[in-house]
This record gives sequence, C-alpha cells and structure tokens, in this order.
Amino acid sequence: MQPVDLTTLTAVCAELRDGWLPARLEQVYQRDRHMVSLALRTLEGRSWLNICWHPQAAHLCLGGPPPRTPDTFTFSQQLKHQLGGLALVAVDLIHPWERVVDFQFAQRPGEPPLWHLYVEIMGKYSNAILTHADQTIVTAAHQVSRQQSSVRPIQTGQPYEMPPRMLEDAPSRQESLDDWRDRLCLIPGPLKRNLMKVYCGLSSNLVVSMLEMADLSLDCTTDDLTLADWQRLYERWQEWLQSLHQERFKPGWRSQGYTVMGWGVVQPASSVQALLDQYYTDQRNQQIFDQLRHQISQRILTLQKKLNHKVQDFQSRLVLSEEADRDRQWADLLMAYGHEWQPGMTQILLPDFETHEPIAIPLNPQKTGVQNAQLLYKRHQKLKRSREAIAPLLAEAQGDVAYLDQLEVAIAQLDAYREPTDLSALEDIYEELSQQGYIKDPRRRDRAASAPDPESFHRYRSPSGFDVLVGRNNRQNDDLTSRLATDYDLWFHTQQIPGSHVLLRLDAGRVADDADLQFTANIAAYYSRARQSDQAPVVYTAPKHVYKPKGAKPGTVIYKHETVIWGYPQRVSSSAIVRMP
Repeated sequence: MQPVDLTTLTAVCAELRDGWLPARLEQVYQRDRHMVSLALRTLEGRSWLNICWHPQAAHLCLGGPPPRTPDTFTFSQQLKHQLGGLALVAVDLIHPWERVVDFQFAQRPGEPPLWHLYVEIMGKYSNAILTHADQTIVTAAHQVSRQQSSVRPIQTGQPYEMPPRMLEDAPSRQESLDDWRDRLCLIPGPLKRNLMKVYCGLSSNLVVSMLEMADLSLDCTTDDLTLADWQRLYERWQEWLQSLHQERFKPGWRSQGYTVMGWGVVQPASSVQALLDQYYTDQRNQQIFDQLRHQISQRILTLQKKLNHKVQDFQSRLVLSEEADRDRQWADLLMAYGHEWQPGMTQILLPDFETHEPIAIPLNPQKTGVQNAQLLYKRHQKLKRSREAIAPLLAEAQGDVAYLDQLEVAIAQLDAYREPTDLSALEDIYEELSQQGYIKDPRRRDRAASAPDPESFHRYRSPSGFDVLVGRNNRQNDDLTSRLATDYDLWFHTQQIPGSHVLLRLDAGRVADDADLQFTANIAAYYSRARQSDQAPVVYTAPKHVYKPKGAKPGTVIYKHETVIWGYPQRVSSSAIVRMP
C-alpha cells in the first residue's frame, strides 16, 4: 500500500485551504478504531473529512458519508464535545518538511484558535491529537505511555511535543546543479538511496517516479550518470520543488498507485481528495475483505468437519438402532418356543415365523429362556428410544451441513475484491453467521433490514433483453425470492446442488424464449457448486411456488411445480456475456 508522503500531504492541505476554509464543524463520527470523520459545512456545501491513523493506510481526505451504525468510540465523543459548532479556520503543516497537519478551530473566523487537532501521518507512528490553545493534550486517538516511548510520550494532560526534527537536509530551490550533484556524490552509491539519505521530504514512490521521468534506471549509481543525466534529473527535482512552492499539483493514477505530480499518469483524477479517497477506500476494503474472507472460510471449514463427524456418528448409531426389530423378533421366538430351551445353552436354533428358516439366537447361559427374552425386550425398547431421539438430531445436523455447503459456495464466488459490493456481500455472510450463532463476536452490530438494492446483485442481460439477477449470499437470495420477485418472473436454482438463487425478470405479458431459459439455467449452474462441471440439473418455477419453511435458515426454500432443464456452466465462462453495470 502506497503511503502518504509529504508531497501528497501538501497537496491535500492546499486543496482544503482553497475550498474549505472557513468551515463549521457540524458532526463527528468514528468509523472504526483507526478513522474518524468530521462533517464540515461551508457556504458552498457540506462534506466529510476523513482522518485515518492506520499504521499502513494513514491519510486524510474528503470522502463520502459514514455508515449509519452507532458510534461507541470515546475519541470521537470527546472531539464532538470540544469542537462541535466551532469554525475550522486554518489547515497548516507545522513545518514545511514535516508530515504533521495542524487543524485550528476557533469560535468564529478571524478569532484566535481555541483548539488544535494535530494529525500525524507518519506510518506506524501516525496519530490524531487534540490540544488546548496552550498545547495541553486533551485526548488522543492513540495514547503513548513513557514505558512505550521515553522520547515522546503522548498522554492526556501532558504538553504536546512536536516530533523530533529530521537529520536530513531540507531541499532548496536556490541550490545550484553543481552543489546539488556534489552533495549527492559525496559518498558514491545508489542514486535512489543517496537522494533519500541526503534530503528530507522524499518518499520511495516519489524518487522512483522522478527517476523514471528522467529516463534513469532505478538501480543506477551516482557514478553511472552522465552530465546530461544529471541535468534531466535536476530539472525534475526543480519541478517537484516548484510544485511544492506554488502548491500546484496534477493528481492522477499511475500503472501502480497514484501521484500528485502528474508524472507517468495513465488516468487523471478530478482532485487530490477524490484520488486519495478512492485509493485508500479500495485498499482498506481489500485488506478487510481478505481478512474477513479468511476468517469466514476457516470457520466454515471447522464447522463442516465437526458436523460431518456428528452426522457419521448419528448414522452409525442409527444403524445400530435398526437392530431393535430383530431383538423383538428373537424375544417373540423365545417366548413362543420356550419349551425347547435347555439349561446351559449359549445358542438356540428356532424357526422363523414367516419363512420357517432356522434362526440362531445367542443366549446368556446364566439365565433362563424367559429371562433371555426379557433382556431382548429391554434392549429393543432402548434401541427404539435411541432411534426416535437420533432421527431428528441427524436431520438437524444434515440441515446444518447443507446450510454450510450453501455458504461455502457463496464464499467461493467471492474469490477476490473488485468493488465495494463485494465487501458488502461478504459482510452480509459474516452477519448471518453471527446471527445464527456460528460466530461469536461481541462487537457485532446488527444492521437494520433495508430494501434490497438491485445494484448489489450480479446482473446479466438475457438474449431477449430481460434482466437476470443472481444472489451473492443468503441475504440476497432471500431478498431476491421474497422481496424482489413478481408474479411475472421465473425463479431458477440448481437441483439438489448448493447454489445461488437466480431470477429471470419478465415484463407483464412477456414470455421467455427457450434461449432465455437456457441462458438463465447456465447462469444458475455457473453460480453453484457445479461451476466446474460440464452440465448440472436446474429447476425453474414461478416465485409464488417458492416457499420458505417456518424457522428455516437464511437462503433455505422449498418449491413445487418446477420444470427441470440442464444448465451448462462452461458456456457462461467462455461466451461473451457482459455483466450489466
């Protein structure tokens, strides 16, 4: 993940000063333990300023509104209490070459600041610290005790200390080419390393792009460069310093990462704020997606192993319980032919009541024939009670296995993060597992039920132009079947195979052609466990014939009046089907 360097931070502050000063602080919301959002309002509009101190993704930029879930963090409550209703009057770097931004708040524009919110964008040492005008710390996103750092503790009630000054020299626009080159060549070595060791304010990404724009190798040394090479690199150096001085930047996307210098841009961005918001939102979502997917996959795998073992145990016990009828038959034979019993017998041959074939019945020689029959009757009753108790437990365990198999298919389809709806679909699965008791998470926040969003489903277009919607998890499957489907639509699902619910949406009076039915059946097979097969049976019926049993788990339905059609999943992956935006 590309860290925010001094150049990017300078560009962010320049845009904030240009369009968002002064601004009134209306609301504070902490999204998670590493990010807080400040709602700012000016005469032109309102936006959210995101301040993130995550060790790998520290940044600040304007972004979209936060989610509508309760904010239970103390840091945001303290910021809201102290800064609510005040005016943001200044956004400045505490030092031209230091990655610390000072947000100053006053009662109204033109008055001296009452509060300072220092945002330190410094990798794993990033932080957000609120102080009085006299620099006394009131609260901090991350407090640092003297045991953690004897150099610079950060604790409530202590005076705020600026970060230690850097030892590297500060770049200067007045430095000549000869002096600049001599300074870099003082100790021969790799050019990239020398640039970052001699001067402050540089980052690895900035130096790489600077060398690329000067047509220099990334692993070149100071001894490799010709006078023309030094001249080209010096021009880029001056271009960078001039951009910092004039606060004029050209944000855009590079082939890898982003830049605010306009160097190697493959796609320009509308603003630095939009660039950073999209980049770090995608990066954080990617990180959260990978962690959440791994957690869910491991939990499902563990539960499947336990449940499969339980099912096997129940089945083996059920097989034993089937001997109950045999024990009763033996006991009846002993009572009917008790006169043939002799003392000391360990086995007796008696004819079957129906076939008259001899049956060997083992006996306890210490007991009489009647006593042996009584033992068999008792064992018959015990095995019968065991069978009656095991049967519902086995059915419940098999239902849980089928439910987890369905979730496993949904997780397999969410193989990588591509867009925010991927993370939302994965969070739905985690929420569902938590609600069903499969994952215990005391921090879980139940999300209120909301109307299904058609944009969250996988969306295709059939040959006749009809929409085909595919559920991405059990929550979407339920929404698709019970909330979105109309009497005109058709519902598809693989037969006896875990998979997604698929809906072919038809207009009133329209009838689906065979090509539409086959197209949708192929998609239903593709979004199922049979994705790698050549073909799979798919059923389709009207949504009014699809029912959710009372008390059933999410995504579980029963159906009737279905028609079976073969689906060919390989045609979906190999044909030129375009998913609708």
